[in-house]
Amino acid sequence: MRTAVISDIHANLEALTAVMEKIKAFGAHEIVCAGDLVGYNADPNECLDMLRREKARCVLGNHDAVAAGLEEPNDFNVLARAAVLWTREQLTEHNRQFLLSLPREQRVRDFILFHGSIHDTDRYILYRNDAVDNFQLLGDLPGSPALGFFGHTHVRTALIEQYGIISASLVTEELELLPDRRYLISPGSVGQPRDGDPRAAFLIYDDRERKVYFHRVEYDIRTCQDKIIGAGLPPRLAERLEWGR
Repeated sequence: MRTAVISDIHANLEALTAVMEKIKAFGAHEIVCAGDLVGYNADPNECLDMLRREKARCVLGNHDAVAAGLEEPNDFNVLARAAVLWTREQLTEHNRQFLLSLPREQRVRDFILFHGSIHDTDRYILYRNDAVDNFQLLGDLPGSPALGFFGHTHVRTALIEQYGIISASLVTEELELLPDRRYLISPGSVGQPRDGDPRAAFLIYDDRERKVYFHRVEYDIRTCQDKIIGAGLPPRLAERLEWGR
């Protein structure tokens, strides 16, 4: 089964549309999203409507939680706070309820899907201690899955654990998942990449081949930027899309 894994869409309709077209071309059987469907960009309702139409299985991100009113943006920076509070005002009641219905993590066949860290939506997996903790938590889950997909960092990442030793794989186009290892993998961000490449990022997981294929796709950045400015959101949010930062 081929599963498309996306994350951190952040209300970027142009990027999401381009990614969905590629996913269909690859013949993916299912789409899962590791959270942060909204925030930063100007099309929250349109993106949520598309995800529901495509029957994507989603988990809650930290921006989603604030936009839905579950939490307040007390630890958000100025740009993120302005955008998420704007998003809260724009959401239809139907879409707010959709966000409220999302789990913070979800088991999907042989992998676990979560946003920031296992059991903690807001925490990042950035440093060795973060990876150690999450591999421990991975082993504590029912069935001890050997694979987890996450988001939140907006950077493509592949962390590998074997016999207690953790390493980071150089993320190229393809990663083979070996039976004596465990993996924590981020597809990068659809709607606001932060690795210096402005193209939308996603991956395809083939559980028969036991391989992960990383992909990037160009999208209409200018239209997305114009929408951000037109909505009265901070111009910096439009500028950073060009840089992939």
